[in-house]
Amino acid sequence: MQTAIPCCFMRGGTSRGPFFVEDDLPADVPTRDRVLLAVMGSPDRRQIDGLGGAHPLTSKVGIVRRSRTRGVDLDFLFAQLQPEKDTVDTTPNCGNMLAAVVPFALESGLIAAQADTTTVRVLTRNTDMQCDITVRTPMTPAGRRVEYEGDARIDGVPGTASPITIDFLDTAGSVCSALLPTGRPLDSIEVAGLGTVEATCIDNGMPLVLVRAADFARTGYEDVAQLNADDELKEKLEALRLAASRAMGLGDVSAKNFPKMCLVAPPRAGGAVCTRCFIPHVCHDAIGVLAAVTVATACVLDGTVTRGIARLPEGHVKTVSVEHPSGEFSVELEVDPDDAQKVVRAALLRTARLLMRGEAMIPASVWAGPGPRGGANR
Repeated sequence: MQTAIPCCFMRGGTSRGPFFVEDDLPADVPTRDRVLLAVMGSPDRRQIDGLGGAHPLTSKVGIVRRSRTRGVDLDFLFAQLQPEKDTVDTTPNCGNMLAAVVPFALESGLIAAQADTTTVRVLTRNTDMQCDITVRTPMTPAGRRVEYEGDARIDGVPGTASPITIDFLDTAGSVCSALLPTGRPLDSIEVAGLGTVEATCIDNGMPLVLVRAADFARTGYEDVAQLNADDELKEKLEALRLAASRAMGLGDVSAKNFPKMCLVAPPRAGGAVCTRCFIPHVCHDAIGVLAAVTVATACVLDGTVTRGIARLPEGHVKTVSVEHPSGEFSVELEVDPDDAQKVVRAALLRTARLLMRGEAMIPASVWAGPGPRGGANR
């Protein structure tokens, strides 16, 4: 016996994973988490018995429902799984998977298309953050449908697709207590075995610890494979992460996926800054959406580790190009004209695509199913 659970397998930005309507999953969290682990095939390095792609970027899940908050259309819960762990982390957000929320909601009938474009307000339950997401929904012989083909290109994804715009309404202090949780743009953090390390602890959608690559005797231009094989660097970054998290008010994060670590270096491809991000123990092939927003924010604030490194345009509205291992990620930031240390808006472009729709099958011993309201036993 197996339990069938309706889902859509979606690519969102540079990530992918199954999306579920919340009512099709168990209501209690421990059972839900066991179901998600079974769906993805974790813990197993290859995730051979599930839908996971043997990498953190392809071990993600989206859970969507009609919103219970006035003025909001959809609630989104993101779940980060790991190939070799039995953990389901719903604390951080994922801006890449966020790009697939509205297409999924349209595909599953949670919402209806509005016009040639559909703008939906989404609340991310992980961090209590709201954003407006706009997708193209042109008229077809079968009615208005999500348009997936287009000419928008994002680095880290081959080809082009229809653009999806995300306008974040309030990202500062998404997990931490404030944009700068230590109260300072630059901290000197004492780390056992490393001495004092200068870092910027910041959270504008994703808690990050930014450090200069040069301070770790690295260029910041190393490729992903080289950094993933650099055990010495990873051990140092983890020691700093654990120390910085306490300063950020996050406590012991040894079993958590945040804060992420980010090496910064001068740009070398015409951007504003060059990055190498760890999520948190594996070097990212690109950069996460909210990590890019947070890095860009650090670049426009005075006194962070990016001072003397970042190259920025003039004006209160800035397009900050964040270079990463597979290209660049542009973030549009608007700075308060009366307070240069306050970012009032962040907007960006992503793409998404429906890869498959159907049913995820799990052993009935994990969960027998919700009965007539959702999946059925097979």
